[in-house]
Amino acid sequence: MVVLFFTIIILYFLSIGILIYGFDKIKVFEAKNSVPKTKFSIIVPFRNEEQNLPVLLESLSNLNYPTDFFEVILVDDNSEFRFQNLEFRFKIVVVDNVRTSNSPKKDAISTAIPLAKYEWIITTDADCIVKKNWLFVLDQFIHKNNSEMVCGAVTYKCQNTFLHHFQQLDFASLQGATIGSFGINKPFMCNGANFAYTKKLFLTLNGFKGNDIIASGDDVFLLQKAVEQFPEKVSYLKSFETIVATKPLDNWKDLFHQRVRWASKTKVYKSNFGKILGLIVLCGNLGFIFLLGALFSCFYALNAIFYIIFFGILFLKFFVDYLLIQKTQMFLQTKSKCTLLSSFLYPFFSVAVAIYSLFGKYEWKGRRFS
Repeated sequence: MVVLFFTIIILYFLSIGILIYGFDKIKVFEAKNSVPKTKFSIIVPFRNEEQNLPVLLESLSNLNYPTDFFEVILVDDNSEFRFQNLEFRFKIVVVDNVRTSNSPKKDAISTAIPLAKYEWIITTDADCIVKKNWLFVLDQFIHKNNSEMVCGAVTYKCQNTFLHHFQQLDFASLQGATIGSFGINKPFMCNGANFAYTKKLFLTLNGFKGNDIIASGDDVFLLQKAVEQFPEKVSYLKSFETIVATKPLDNWKDLFHQRVRWASKTKVYKSNFGKILGLIVLCGNLGFIFLLGALFSCFYALNAIFYIIFFGILFLKFFVDYLLIQKTQMFLQTKSKCTLLSSFLYPFFSVAVAIYSLFGKYEWKGRRFS
């Protein structure tokens, strides 16, 4: 049994090592002075975001980009309040979501796209803040790479609490895996808070058809469709100027349900690489829990060889995790505290999320999904 788990950890070590290699292959993109060419329609689905929406819109008003080169389409998903259209220099359109599936966010995007004036669509979330050169750099990247789908980085804007730092660490690992997978030409996930694609590509892929029974996944399923049919048109924009900041959650219950929502997509991935990687990570965390349980339950009965194996496995796992997370946090320009405690807690948390996502339901935005 120990040999089996040691083998799993070696596979885990190699898998994360490959992602680190891929992460380094994606070079940071630096923009130059140029005249903007691309016009964007920014789609923001929202539900009960009266505190967050004005902050997002304020950050959009500070963009270093001509105001007649972008519009904002806000899609109201049955909020309890009516959005007050404040005065901004750019065009804002507010529409009600037209529900046709089990996924409110996919419905919101599908509602907005026919109304979009411009060919390039960007999705982001109501609780986000964008940097002033977000569109300026994206415009240059699109024309340099001839892309039709561009994925970007997202990070948390944290307060000094253990829960927030735990989320920062977890999220950094996801962002690192995302960038690393692009670097080895096996992209399988992205984040809808910083996601751009052409209307033409969206329609060619038949939008969200085929996965609209899954409540989440407006980002990863569209990405995986594009990678399957037009891999040469999909790119990752690794730029300090285009990192979008969002808010972490403030209680463990909401965090658990959010991660269950994300994990529920894995079983219907089109990407075999994504499925295999997810299974290796799950088995790696299960192996860690098993060995830790054996250590505590048989503390006095175990011989020295077991302790050598256990701490060797522990070192391999945490060393490779640390490398990927540190590289990612350097790029995201974030720091996490309580790293050691979070690293010990994370395997238990991730295994609980993975198992629950197979059988349980979750709550999000005041609704219950299966």
